[in-house]
Amino acid sequence: MTLLQQKKYEPLTESSAIALAVRLRIFPTTSVLTCKEIGDGNLNLVFRVIDNQTSKSIIIKQALPYAKVVGESWPLTLKRATIEAEALKFFKTLAPDYVPTVFYSDQEFAITVMEDLSHLTIARTGLIQGQRYPLLAEHLGEYLANTLFYTSDFGLDQQKKKELVAKFINPELCKITEDLVFTDPFFNSPTNEFETELENDVKGLWSDQQLRLQTALLKKSFLTEAEVLLHGDLHTGSVFASETETKVIDPEFAYFGPAGFDLGQVIANLLFQAIAFEEKRDIILNDIETFWRVFVEHFSTLWNTQNVEPYSITEGYLSIIIDKYLKDAIGFAGCELIRRTIGLAHVADLDGIEDLNNRIHAKRSALKIGRHFILSRNDYKSITDLLRNLEF
Repeated sequence: MTLLQQKKYEPLTESSAIALAVRLRIFPTTSVLTCKEIGDGNLNLVFRVIDNQTSKSIIIKQALPYAKVVGESWPLTLKRATIEAEALKFFKTLAPDYVPTVFYSDQEFAITVMEDLSHLTIARTGLIQGQRYPLLAEHLGEYLANTLFYTSDFGLDQQKKKELVAKFINPELCKITEDLVFTDPFFNSPTNEFETELENDVKGLWSDQQLRLQTALLKKSFLTEAEVLLHGDLHTGSVFASETETKVIDPEFAYFGPAGFDLGQVIANLLFQAIAFEEKRDIILNDIETFWRVFVEHFSTLWNTQNVEPYSITEGYLSIIIDKYLKDAIGFAGCELIRRTIGLAHVADLDGIEDLNNRIHAKRSALKIGRHFILSRNDYKSITDLLRNLEF
């Protein structure tokens, strides 16, 4: 039963967000509440409600029935809010240290009420500003080891997994990924956006038949391989961080897909920092190595101690799985590098470079590395070899 007075979906306002918080009785009845709309993302409204007497606060997030970044001409399902809330609650059971608490969700009004993480900083913003998060790579490695293992056929009863696959069917949000990550950047699509100085580089990508073939194979993997429950949009803008704490947010793109997709998203979005900021390149590359090492170590421990698949004891099986995840992650990282450079949704890491010549150089590096990752992903046996062969 909804706690909102209106009978049908309406976008929240600051005043109605306060009214919802009052009805939920999250704050004492004597509280004086204020609210501010703080959302700066592409798809949703986000409100922070604060008790002025105690400074206690919550976040109320509401999905809009269209893509905020484009407008009402791009309609979207409100079901994504339910997907996000259920994914957050499920991931919280698997990696409790790295996921915020959900207090309430409402399917009809596409609302999720959750823990306020304003004491942390969006990782992308902080990294661009020069902040250092020494545990970020390790935490993300542990987070993905837990969420990917425990939602795979190795860590989850296969029948239960099939039920979850049905629960997390997410066709409209997957279609966004299928188009914006795997298709549009590799064709002359109206959704693409890039500087005129990159026109020849982009046309070179569009005419590269081997690149198109290998990207098609990666898209096929995304379409058909229900390996694990993915976050689905795990870039550094979907992570809150401090020097000691990491929280993963915004899993509205969650669905069952290839494990390498989330892994590749992390690698690519850390790489944007290495591409944009030469002075901290070695630090970021070391973070990527740490991320992968921690993921493999933790996933391997879970494999050896928590596996429900009888064949898991077969010699060489784990190595084959890890090798597949690595190759997939490299390819998916390549797609992310290209799409965030010339596709619809760019990253501030690159777009924030004020000097045009430096920005174009950085974007050319991202395109070159992305192409190399896609075409050569099967050549690499370790993350170290991959990073040693980077040419910026």
